[in-house]
Amino acid sequence: MTRSASAIPLDDQLCFSLYGASMAVGRAYKPLLDRMGITYPQYLLLSALGEEDERSIGAIADRLMLESSTITPLVKRLAAAGLVDRERNPQNERQVIVRLTQAGRALLAECACLGERLVSAANRPVTDLARLNEEVRTLRDALDASLARG
Repeated sequence: MTRSASAIPLDDQLCFSLYGASMAVGRAYKPLLDRMGITYPQYLLLSALGEEDERSIGAIADRLMLESSTITPLVKRLAAAGLVDRERNPQNERQVIVRLTQAGRALLAECACLGERLVSAANRPVTDLARLNEEVRTLRDALDASLARG
């Protein structure tokens, strides 16, 4: 099979670089998250509640850019571990409100070491990583805006 002259090598494709970087971050975090007994998606959910506690499943899904059907099993596992509480919204029985427990807050505080791990593993100045984060967020927002416009 011959390669098309217009095919772009994977390493030159931004999507592949972003994907690979995301996977590498996950690998850097995994040993620490394993010791804490949570997964990366569970960490993100706890972080979303750390930003604003008492969110609905839908609000958490929006914040994490995921589907509600993806969030629900994460919440159930975190509730079983005693890290979050969930209850029906008295004003809207279809809505489940999720909040951090004391154990969840303590674990989230323990997660502060993840950022330090990333800075150490990247071996780059924090200012470089902050600039890169801003560029990636700008790209994400531009892509989201473009898709929303159709």
